[in-house]
Amino acid sequence: MGSLGAMSKGSSDRYFQSDNAADKLVPEGIEGRVAYKGRLKEIIHQQMGGLRSCMGLTGCGTIDLLRTKAEFVRISGAGIQESHVHDVTITKESPNYRLGS
Repeated sequence: MGSLGAMSKGSSDRYFQSDNAADKLVPEGIEGRVAYKGRLKEIIHQQMGGLRSCMGLTGCGTIDLLRTKAEFVRISGAGIQESHVHDVTITKESPNYRLGS
């Protein structure tokens, strides 16, 4: 479902709540803002670099091949923690890595 704001602005009909007053809507989302992280150009640059790295690691020369060849693997919470940097003090943050939320 959407946020209260989205539902109030017209998407409530998709959730079978179009006849409800705004105070009776039951949203399952939130509205919020993300802190400004810089120009979109730099963010896109980081995303493109990550995609290129992923394609190289999987041996996929095209995005179509990546779509058909790539597999997602489920790992445990401990596996996620072990996959991240640990047992070191990060002295300079990387623009494309953030531990936590």
